[in-house]
Amino acid sequence: MELDTVKDAFDSVVKRQKLSFSKSQEIVDQLGLQKERNINHSKYPKLLEKSFNPDISKAYGYVDFDFHIANQIVANLFNQQGLFDLGDSLVDEAGEPEAISIRSHFLDMYQVLEYLKVKDLEPALNWIAVNREKLNQNGSCSSLELKLHRLQFVEIVKKGTKADALSYARTRPIYFSAHDKFQKLVVCIIWSYRSPLSVLVAAGIEGLPTLLKLVNVIAAKRQEWLEMKQLPVPVELGKELQFHSIFVCPVSRDQDSEENPPMQMPCLHVLCKQSIMKLSKSRPWTFRCPYCPTEVSAEQCRQLYF
Repeated sequence: MELDTVKDAFDSVVKRQKLSFSKSQEIVDQLGLQKERNINHSKYPKLLEKSFNPDISKAYGYVDFDFHIANQIVANLFNQQGLFDLGDSLVDEAGEPEAISIRSHFLDMYQVLEYLKVKDLEPALNWIAVNREKLNQNGSCSSLELKLHRLQFVEIVKKGTKADALSYARTRPIYFSAHDKFQKLVVCIIWSYRSPLSVLVAAGIEGLPTLLKLVNVIAAKRQEWLEMKQLPVPVELGKELQFHSIFVCPVSRDQDSEENPPMQMPCLHVLCKQSIMKLSKSRPWTFRCPYCPTEVSAEQCRQLYF
């Protein structure tokens, strides 16, 4: 037992010695790497001197150097890059009040650009109105202003406010009436900004409960349900899913349908097709409009599409 104890003690000492040696060796290796770094670092200044000339003042010519112009150039560069704090500091320290005159122009430009990033075009249009005479001198005012008005109109339409977009165009007839591109652009207010498939799915989800109730009521008349082209009960949908009004014939009081569509007469009054056919049969050749003295024939009537 005593021999085993002594052996375990020797083994423990050996393990500790190996661990201590490995740590010592690691420190020695790190010192070697540090020594190598120090050697390379000491060579670095000499390499810089060989690659670059430390004294560039040798190339300086003895000319009359205007420090005021140099300060103004540097200050204007800061302002041009939008670094107004640096430009102001240089102007204050160097005492160059002349450099302040152009600062306001760059500040206005960057403010307009910030608004353009968030798609607010009103400040840009206001800037054009203020500087119209200067812009007209190089012929850039008209083109720039037209493009901004087009973008503004598109942004209003994208927000879904078609009435506001139409009002915007009407209050600026000089742009939207005199140019073909603007006239074509105004037509886009009748386009749907939603996908037809998404509209179809939304309408189906909203009308499905009513349809299921109707199917349960007429379950015994399955064939009649499959052949039905017009629902016997109204399906109420949200306002966002209503795209046109339902036309009701003022004579028969019937709603329009595929079999009985609305027809416009030459006098611009509108009746359903069945009402027009009945009126045309009551008198040969022509009949009189129920709402004005115009004589109309059935062939002159045109179908309306909503």
